[in-house]
Amino acid sequence: MGPIIFNVTVKVDSDIQAEWLSWMKAEHIPGVMNTGLFSGNRLCRVLNDETDGVTFAVQYFCNNLEDFKKYELDFAPSLRKKHYDKYGERALAFRTLLEVI
Repeated sequence: MGPIIFNVTVKVDSDIQAEWLSWMKAEHIPGVMNTGLFSGNRLCRVLNDETDGVTFAVQYFCNNLEDFKKYELDFAPSLRKKHYDKYGERALAFRTLLEVI
């Protein structure tokens, strides 16, 4: 299996977009990266979905599936809880795991 991209797509209410982006850049993404299990990341705005808010895709690059599984088990629950506790239903996320071919 090749390298892994962990893609988190988040639909953010328009009125909190600036605050959410700032928090993601200053807090959440560094928290994910500080686990040491990802080699890089990318934050993108989804251009073809602007109904009911703004959609973003956060991509984290992982060398292998084992590192991702460790992240999911040891770190993801607390990081996701912090995000939900701060933004709740105003920033809804869904996750996709991709293999680079």
